[in-house]
Amino acid sequence: MPLAVPRLVVSGFGGESGKTLVSLALLLAAGRGGLAVRAYKKGPDYIDAAWLAWASQSPARNLDTFLIGDAATRASFAATALPDALNLVEGNRGLYDGVDSRGAHSTAELAKLLHAPVILVVNATKVTRTAAALVLGCQRLDPQVRIAGVILNHIATARHERVLRESIESLCSIPVLGAFPRLPGAVLPGRHLGLVPPLEHPGAAGLTTLLADTCARCVDLPAVLAVARQAPPLATPAVPPPAAAPLAPNVRIGVVRDSAFTFYYPENLEALEAGAARIVPCSALDGAPLPPDLDALYIGGGFPETHAAALASNRAFLDSLERAARRGLPVFAECGGLMLLARSISWQGNRYPMAGVLPCDVEVCLGPPQGHGYVELRVDRPNPFFSPGQLLRGHEFHYSHIAPAPAEIGTVCEVTRGVGCGNRRDAIVVHNVWAAYTHMHALAAPEWAAGLLAAARRFAAARA
Repeated sequence: MPLAVPRLVVSGFGGESGKTLVSLALLLAAGRGGLAVRAYKKGPDYIDAAWLAWASQSPARNLDTFLIGDAATRASFAATALPDALNLVEGNRGLYDGVDSRGAHSTAELAKLLHAPVILVVNATKVTRTAAALVLGCQRLDPQVRIAGVILNHIATARHERVLRESIESLCSIPVLGAFPRLPGAVLPGRHLGLVPPLEHPGAAGLTTLLADTCARCVDLPAVLAVARQAPPLATPAVPPPAAAPLAPNVRIGVVRDSAFTFYYPENLEALEAGAARIVPCSALDGAPLPPDLDALYIGGGFPETHAAALASNRAFLDSLERAARRGLPVFAECGGLMLLARSISWQGNRYPMAGVLPCDVEVCLGPPQGHGYVELRVDRPNPFFSPGQLLRGHEFHYSHIAPAPAEIGTVCEVTRGVGCGNRRDAIVVHNVWAAYTHMHALAAPEWAAGLLAAARRFAAARA
């Protein structure tokens, strides 16, 4: 049956346009008005998704056609979107920016897939009528993309706003639905991987009122909601048979989750729970050792470098992690998890000892990213989680690199797209530990959850 859910896509001309700020403000203002909200992030992004989850008070899912395909993307949206609500998708980069010159897998293609109207956020810094030319170009590049309105950002004066409104509305025949003033940079401060995550933002508690009030004052929220309600019914995939009753948990999988390690897709944890795993929360910062009786451990990405001193001082946790790995505990670590398992992290001129599970050290660089974008791997050596020959898709975004080079340590994957650990290799395997720069998404690689669950069951059986 067609799905009638109000929805819209918030996009822009490129990065730094203010898409996240506007999306958060819309979600907070709509929620404060009593409307249910759901949030989504286009593409592989943990930090913006964390902020969207913060504003919507529910998991924000990533919609990524490159990783999981069109059908699974639409199914994910259809399964979680709400009727009589604001279902908001924040785009990434510019509206038409994709993986190639044709804009494949762009925000525009996602908007068409979901039949969702687009609101363009225009960074109005030092521009007036030229903004109308940019909006007009976006309208004409692909008429199948329905650009339903504009929200201005970084407005300097009332005259600045008036000239922009008149130019865009007269030349582009779409409404300007709001105009945000310049807000202090500390509202949503950034650093080397993007925005500072909500758990580390010192003023997150007061941000709700600021953004909701600014939106109420500067945006025609009823008009924005009317745009979302104009989205046509969405044809949904065939309804799958009713899911079987959840299996009783028979393995315990620890998940390291604290302000240093926050990069987890909701679907990954759900896939483990659907496979009869009990998720055991762990912290690498609270001074406690690794919980006993774990059957496997999952360490996602995050910012271990900004927490390096605190991590290095928590020897109870690091030493218990090293002992557990030596005993054969299956450990799946992504990016920040790799850094935690290394001998040390070098950051801003200081060297911090880590768990010492991997035969390498990590240096965090202050220049351009060492790896950024989608990754494709071919598993070519035995390991605890995947069969040789399997092809895996994921993504990476890291400013660090390892030493020594991957050729001198045991890696099990050829990198056919991306960087990984370098030298076209990724995934260091020691004992039953997998540590890679590649982040996995359970919907893109169902083998991931199956492999981790199988390794956990083997370990549990051997221990018993």
